[in-house]
Parts: sequence; structure tokens; C-alpha cells
Amino acid sequence: MKRLVISLKTAEDALQDFKSAYHRVKMRKSGEPHFEISFDNRKDFELFTRNINILSKVLTFKPKSLYELAKICGLDTSNLNKIILFFEKVGALRVKEQKIAGRSVKTPIVDYQCIEFDLAA
Repeated sequence: MKRLVISLKTAEDALQDFKSAYHRVKMRKSGEPHFEISFDNRKDFELFTRNINILSKVLTFKPKSLYELAKICGLDTSNLNKIILFFEKVGALRVKEQKIAGRSVKTPIVDYQCIEFDLAA
């Protein structure tokens, strides 16, 4: 099961975690694999948590397009696009572009089954 860990850390703490993970891989002592997104400012972290329901709806309903997701969420497509671009930028989801009936359609995909928060101080 792929899991995503969300944390709020300073840049120095995130760099230190990266160094220790690199050292573990180098020594071939890997633990349980996970993907982590570390925010270094509260504004981005709060934007992520405020809109986490969108990730949940992508996992639950598996919409075929961003338009369909906007209908499910009850949001305007332009507002949803801004949120999707943010999630895509931080790596929480990806957008697959494909042709359906001659139209270009963007499909949101969340590759994680579990999202955890690490708020240790």
C-alpha cells in the first residue's frame, strides 16, 4: 500500500531527513517505503489541509475529468484548477491528459491509498 506522509518542517529539518534517508539507502538499510511532502510554511500546509477533501473525492469517485470532479465537489472549474495545480506541484496527485471522443480530457489521479500527517515538534 502506497502511503503519503504530510509534515510541517523547517527547511533544515527536511534536509536532515533527506540526508538520513540517503545514508540508509546507501547502507542498504531501507525501512518501510513511503512518500513524504514536507511544507516549510504554514500557508501552503493550510491550503493542503483545507482542500484534502478533493483528494478524497478523487480516490472515492475516480472522476474521468476535471469537469466531472468539479461537479462532484460543487466547485467552479477555474477554482478547482488552481487547487489541482497546487496538488500537482507538491506531488500529491498527477493529471493524465488523454483524448476521449476527439476531445482532450485531463484526468486527476491520486496514487496513494493512505495519507498520514506527521506533526511532531
